[in-house]
Amino acid sequence: MLHCRKRDESMKDMPHQTSTVLSEIEELQTRATDSLRAIVAPAGKIDPALLETHQHAAHALSWLATYVEALKQLAAWSGRVSGEIEDLILRIGFGEYLTQIAGGIPMSQGEFARLSDLGVDWTPSDAARGMMAGNTPSARARLAELIAEKQGSATFGTTGLDEDLEMIRDQFRRWTDDKVVPHAHDWHLKDELIPMPIIEELAGLGVFGLTIPEEFGGLGMSKAAMVVVSEELSRGYIGVGSLGTRSEIAAELILGGGTDAQKEHWLPKLASGEILPTAVFTEPNTGSDLGSLRTRAVKDGETWKITGNKTWITHAARTHVMTLLARTDPDTTDYRGLSMFLAEKTPGTDGDPFPTPGMTGGEIEVLGYRGMKEYELGFDGFEVGPDNLLGGVTGQGFKQLMQTFESARIQTAARAIGVAQNALELGLQYALDRKQFGKALIEFPRVSGKLAMMAVEIMIARQLTYHSAWEKDHGHRCDLEAGMAKLLGARIAWGCADNALQIHGGNGFALEYQISRVLCDARILNIFEGAAEIQAQVIARRLLG
Repeated sequence: MLHCRKRDESMKDMPHQTSTVLSEIEELQTRATDSLRAIVAPAGKIDPALLETHQHAAHALSWLATYVEALKQLAAWSGRVSGEIEDLILRIGFGEYLTQIAGGIPMSQGEFARLSDLGVDWTPSDAARGMMAGNTPSARARLAELIAEKQGSATFGTTGLDEDLEMIRDQFRRWTDDKVVPHAHDWHLKDELIPMPIIEELAGLGVFGLTIPEEFGGLGMSKAAMVVVSEELSRGYIGVGSLGTRSEIAAELILGGGTDAQKEHWLPKLASGEILPTAVFTEPNTGSDLGSLRTRAVKDGETWKITGNKTWITHAARTHVMTLLARTDPDTTDYRGLSMFLAEKTPGTDGDPFPTPGMTGGEIEVLGYRGMKEYELGFDGFEVGPDNLLGGVTGQGFKQLMQTFESARIQTAARAIGVAQNALELGLQYALDRKQFGKALIEFPRVSGKLAMMAVEIMIARQLTYHSAWEKDHGHRCDLEAGMAKLLGARIAWGCADNALQIHGGNGFALEYQISRVLCDARILNIFEGAAEIQAQVIARRLLG
């Protein structure tokens, strides 16, 4: 491998350069936004038809803005940490992302966000050109060498978080390595539910009540803590890292929209793990278009009766309560007639997964993300009590759900980081162990380069996700930042998994190797909690609004 052991002298000028270049690309983003706004909002308000016609350009703007924010957070991180790994991550990250901004940001395997799509061009300044030259083969080789030396570390590079959060990371990393990593691949291959003793241990560790206020039996911890825990659990197995997602969504719904009685009744049980929730929103013909839901809830005396079909319901069989979105106003056809219910059900068994009257279900077989299983559900006069309408008022369901999206997307971004970290660790281990042509795979530049870029992009995704969590913890609106973190994190997780499998070669395609599972698990991240295209659309509307 190539060596550059001395810290490059040019690193001394990086703080000044990053500030200059960030101002430059922020101005570029402003020009791009103004250019697109003139096209899709000629009268001052976004024209939905024009926005759809120019959808590629709108999503290109979302990716440009995501890269600008990501580099801002990477620069802010570099000011809090020091070390050779950290310097290399900053140099390579800025070099690669600035080059992509200039030449084309990958939105997917065959789609690129180009400045020409937005009607702008960019002639990088001398400072920008200098930073664009930072992603060199020697820099990548040295970074790969350094992360190989730190094999087994919690992260490759200092995260910049405080000691308390790093103590939490260490606790959950050790627990995951002991209780999850040795078994995750077997659970996946056998398509088994995560064993109940694992769920009970997670409950004992406080995972289900991590961010629920102490007054309701939770730990009252920050969203940043939730991110760290989700990272480490998902590094072991995305199914385990996702067990807390449903509790997070349910708790956010109840905290934001529930009555005092509902908070006092449900939150302590959620926090302790006494009850497990599932989110029942999506329908077969609606997908991301939640405003078009057709499942209806009709009042029969004091009882609500629900009829309709739902799909892609995670962990549905084992759970005790469903946060269920249904239409209570039959005269509406959009989001205004929707209401949210805390619909109680009896947990099922393998032989009888859905024993509650008025409810049936069937499993959807999936490539990955298997530990909780996915289901289609049917409701025919399913009864919900009068006290289980969230907030006690109809027509608020969509609004209540929207209030949970910030936390849900932050948590999904954290899961993506964990999956990406798992891919990097597997790829690194294989590259060190596997010998070809008389030397370890990591000695080959394109292998070491892949590993280095994984480490760089994982840190970029981390910092963007930590920033969105910080914003949430400080009471700031952060749907834009959370959406960006989820959008970029999902792409990075897939890229890391794909590259790690490539390092494995043919063995990566064999089911016995863990990376085959990680690839399958990574693929879902670009789809759930808002598909990448939907996420880009939401970001674009915020930017143009």
